[in-house]
Amino acid sequence: MKSSEIINIGQQHVMGTYARFPLALVKGKGSRVWDADGKEYIDFVAGIATTNLGHCHPAVTEAIKKQAETLLHVSNLYHIEPQVKLAEWLTEHSFAERAFFCNSGAEANEGAIKLARKYHSDKGRIGKYKIIAAGGSFHGRTLATLTATGQDKVKAGFSPLPEGFSHVPYDDLEALEEHIGEDTAAVILEPIQGEGGIRIPSPGYMAGVRDLCDKNGALLILDEIQTGMGRTGKLLAHQWEEMTPDIVTMAKGLGNGVPIGALLTTEEVASSFGPGSHATTFGGNPLCAAAALATVRTLEAEGVMEHCLAVSKYFLKRLEEVKKASPIVKDVRGKGLLIGVELEEGYLAIDAVKKLIEKGFLTVIAGERVHRLVPALNITEEEVDRLIPALEETYSSMHK
Repeated sequence: MKSSEIINIGQQHVMGTYARFPLALVKGKGSRVWDADGKEYIDFVAGIATTNLGHCHPAVTEAIKKQAETLLHVSNLYHIEPQVKLAEWLTEHSFAERAFFCNSGAEANEGAIKLARKYHSDKGRIGKYKIIAAGGSFHGRTLATLTATGQDKVKAGFSPLPEGFSHVPYDDLEALEEHIGEDTAAVILEPIQGEGGIRIPSPGYMAGVRDLCDKNGALLILDEIQTGMGRTGKLLAHQWEEMTPDIVTMAKGLGNGVPIGALLTTEEVASSFGPGSHATTFGGNPLCAAAALATVRTLEAEGVMEHCLAVSKYFLKRLEEVKKASPIVKDVRGKGLLIGVELEEGYLAIDAVKKLIEKGFLTVIAGERVHRLVPALNITEEEVDRLIPALEETYSSMHK
């Protein structure tokens, strides 16, 4: 089918919950994708920080093929070999001692919120149920996770929302100290805000949050759905800091495009999720667990995180050159390959995204004025070099 045919059928039969670009992508390899008409694009979106190893990585593809020929699904009534191997790998490479697998980031955050409340309930702290999140955050689209999300635009029309959620400014320890209390079950934060504009907190902020949680008997949940799986150059972004959370949520890059989420925690906290307390039909099934296991093993074996840091250093240097040359660029910031280019007032990042599509580059936004660049972690300097002049031309054409 041609792109126009695919788009036309989709517009007639698929719910309009996305403002889709007029593209129908049908093939991918590494950091390249092709539409149904054969046009090639260099992909700096990676499924929104999801295909961290690039499209159709041989190791992941082979694992999916092999598992599909062996066993697709049996449910969590039974022990699943690739799932237990994945849990073993994740706990060996993190603070955690236990893992729970689900289908998405929103479901992982939903599980984390439930676990925090259940943990305190099990301890007899019935009034300790409130969840504090940060302004500008994004935690998902379920009723609980959109309530935790610190952006009003995702909440319109869904009232009444669940009670017990509140927000404080991100990167503001004083505001959190004033708000946290005996009724706080948990604080949920992103180590770096992704959808909120690639906002990197001040040094010491995360450790300060940890201290406040400890003083008030609250759990600390870190949403590493976008920052995890090597995106910042370490498996989990909080590993750059001298602090340890109680719960971490993961998804996106965990399956390199195959839907899977995870909730990681300690033995003590995990004990509150006994049989019947929380469940999922598809979470961690043989197929998605096999894909994720191949992904994490490849991430380690091929030195992907080390490569990510090297390319990040080069990419940020080139983007600083773009900033110097362009009057519409206000700031360039990022860690690893989670990068944002903030535009000056009056300029919309979506306009840059649309212009770059025409030039053969896929990018995405993170708020109205932040142009987000989240390519595969094994993208090359050569591919970065191809984007830079296109960025310069794009920003130049937008200048009023």
